[in-house]
Amino acid sequence: MEKEPNNNRRNKWIALINIPIQMGVIIFLFSYLGTWLDENHPSPKVYYHKILIMVGVAIALYNVFRQVNEINKTK
Repeated sequence: MEKEPNNNRRNKWIALINIPIQMGVIIFLFSYLGTWLDENHPSPKVYYHKILIMVGVAIALYNVFRQVNEINKTK
């Protein structure tokens, strides 16, 4: 078994550290958009804030799965 170069390990850790930051940004932006839509286009039946938060979480999770699979492929 060959050891990986130290630089390659650092790159993997940097990618893993960035994942929560990306998730937070994506969810925050969708939440902000949902709040803006609720304030500017009120609707008694549709809550844009809740819907867009769920969409943001789904997109963020998809992004995490995609990035982790990409990291594992380079192994």
